Amino acid sequence: MFVWLEGASAEELDALSFGVIAMATDATVEHYNVAEGKLAGLTPSRVTGRHFFNAVAPCMNNFMVAHRFATEAEIDDTIDYVLTLRMSPKKVRLRLLKRPAGKRMYLIVERKA
Repeated sequence: MFVWLEGASAEELDALSFGVIAMATDATVEHYNVAEGKLAGLTPSRVTGRHFFNAVAPCMNNFMVAHRFATEAEIDDTIDYVLTLRMSPKKVRLRLLKRPAGKRMYLIVERKA
């Protein structure tokens, strides 16, 4: 999945039915796909260029998500999570992806029923 994401165009990321947040290694949002924008109620233009964990999703600024991106050189893990910011609690599955040589880090968000 990581290799595909690294080579995907903005249009290909926007065509996905689940959320994709592509971040620079400092957690600045570089791409916030259309599906995530609709599900979270945030326009991609509002979040692009902002620090994801401080300015966009402080509910993920913790040891389960943000700390792992900041401290682990490589991540490919899926965790169950509950989003609580700006909405009633929503159960999601998060996939955290980071590679030492990658130009971006990725957070995949799949809403649970």
